[in-house]
Amino acid sequence: MAKTQRREVDLLGHTIDYSVRESSDATKPRIDVDIRGVTVVIPESEAIQATKILKENAAWVVDKHKSYESHREKVPDRTFEAGEQFPFLGVDRELVIEPRQRNAMDEETIMLRQSAVEQSSVKRALENFYRREAREYLTGRADDYAEKMGVAYEKIELRNQRTRWGSCSTSGTISLNWRIIMAPSEIVDYLVVHELAHLTEQNHGEEFWQLVSEFVPEYQQRADWLEQNSAKLIFSEDDL
Repeated sequence: MAKTQRREVDLLGHTIDYSVRESSDATKPRIDVDIRGVTVVIPESEAIQATKILKENAAWVVDKHKSYESHREKVPDRTFEAGEQFPFLGVDRELVIEPRQRNAMDEETIMLRQSAVEQSSVKRALENFYRREAREYLTGRADDYAEKMGVAYEKIELRNQRTRWGSCSTSGTISLNWRIIMAPSEIVDYLVVHELAHLTEQNHGEEFWQLVSEFVPEYQQRADWLEQNSAKLIFSEDDL
């Protein structure tokens, strides 16, 4: 099980709060920087100094951290109540709570079953709706692209990673953040292709990006969109 520790370090005159996380999936140390902060991920049972890794990449970490700090100002101030707008595949839809047999959605609204809301909360019912829809949609896209790319994955796991949108384990498990279902469909496709490509190329070398570009020629623009608009995909303050 992963262990997480919070610390701080001085990088180029900036005090940076960061987390250190041990991961059984990690094959080498890495630094994740996003709207939720800085995380040094290290393989379990390896004696690695996180501060050394951060200082070796100080300029990059500080630049990324400052960029995401500005993104935090763009986090939507959503409330979990009827009439609020929530995105699904890039389209804002009005949240409706009404007596009905099951949750549903159309081009303009997300309709939650009133009894489901009463049994838990609007937030929980909406998250359950997103997770159900994400599993179906992401599995379909992964199956489609896996066939085109000539690869086979073991299974898909939905997570709410605080520092990553997706990952691919050496065993073939594709982990995807369920909140990506709020992004436009072309961004979802980029993420799916990115992770499936790791079944062939485990690093981010030239061969990896060549493979990604075969199926998503505009991958750089889509990666940039995901970085620049990650704040729009924050579901609640628990994600920060």
